[in-house]
Amino acid sequence: MTEPETNPPSPAEADARESLLESLKHKLAERELSAVSLHQAIEENEQLMLLLRQNIADQEAAISIEREEAALRDEQMEQLRQQLEAAEGSAAQRLALALSLANAAYDALMVVDEKHRIIAINDAAETLFNVRRPIGQTLDETTGSTELSVMVGDALAYDEDMFEDQMTIDRRSYRVRVRLMRRAGRSFIGIALQDVSELVRLNRARRDMVANISHELRTPIANIRLIIEGLFHEQERPKRKQSTTALRAIARETDSLLWLLQELLDLSMIETGQAILRMVDVELAPIVNEAILRLEDQAENKNITVLSETPEMLFVLADQDQLRRVLVNLIHNAIKWTPEGKTIRVQAEQQADEVLISVLDEGPGVPDEHAERIFERFFQVDPSRSAGEGTGLGLAICRHIVEAHGGRIWAEGNGSGARGGTFRFTMAAAEQRPAEAN
Repeated sequence: MTEPETNPPSPAEADARESLLESLKHKLAERELSAVSLHQAIEENEQLMLLLRQNIADQEAAISIEREEAALRDEQMEQLRQQLEAAEGSAAQRLALALSLANAAYDALMVVDEKHRIIAINDAAETLFNVRRPIGQTLDETTGSTELSVMVGDALAYDEDMFEDQMTIDRRSYRVRVRLMRRAGRSFIGIALQDVSELVRLNRARRDMVANISHELRTPIANIRLIIEGLFHEQERPKRKQSTTALRAIARETDSLLWLLQELLDLSMIETGQAILRMVDVELAPIVNEAILRLEDQAENKNITVLSETPEMLFVLADQDQLRRVLVNLIHNAIKWTPEGKTIRVQAEQQADEVLISVLDEGPGVPDEHAERIFERFFQVDPSRSAGEGTGLGLAICRHIVEAHGGRIWAEGNGSGARGGTFRFTMAAAEQRPAEAN
């Protein structure tokens, strides 16, 4: 079998094949070049991705650090806030404590600056000057007292740490202390006002008491001495009548001394709580009669009649000795002020669960303006009238005893002088009489 005969390609076909082959080579070269470029691009992209990942990692690390720093800052800020709150709370507590202590004080307290403007004040000062939160006002506007402004001005002018003086505000006495304080280059002035009216009154009363007691002691002692000297200097032996008269005078002056000493002793025991009350049901009339009998000599010396108008079988719950002391003091006081030849009456009546007891005299009476103060210790209506007026202790003793019994005592004022003096007090009525106890 023979192979088929093949014809050689024509020149045109050979050229076409060469051209096609060259074209394929050229495309293959371009593809290889594109593959190389793509590979380079892939490598570049991979490098970019690595850089991007690194950048992201760096950013994450930076964010983490920033977060940690922010957390640290937040923690520090929280600590600082807590410290500030603690400091503010401590300051607030100190301020609240200072204000509480200031408002709890009995003294009126104020703080002013160099221009005399109020920057702090407590409740007692607001009450004293009848103001409400006068912060920023001047001292003159708040208090109306030029004396306080002068004291503050002197403290600043003379650079004195402490000034102290006594002044009268609204008819009451105050001890005023002004203190200069310096803080942070500024000057502040603290003012404290202590009400010493009662202390001033007591000091005055004690001075009056010393003067009165000195007079009360000097008069009977001088009289006794004169009587005794008169007895010893008689040219002849004293007659019995003269001796008896002198002895009675000595006895009378001695009674005055004993009365004074007893008043001082009674007041001392009552005020110190040493006087013990023994409360029992007692009939009033016999106690009134005993009190009148004790003062019989004094009444006779002035030709004064003391009458008991007390009903029988009227019982009170009281300490018999102390009740008698009240009656003796009131009758003794009435005898001192009743003119000679007049009458004193002791009356009593039951009013519900109380018994009202009254001592009425025909003396000048108690002036209306002194009716409230007549029972104060050492108080006297008219200190200039010293003769026979006494020490001013008797009525104070009466008040202490009556109030210890749960009763009341008062004087009815008599400013016009149209009627005599009237002293009244109450005692609890006895629930049952001793005769009915069984």
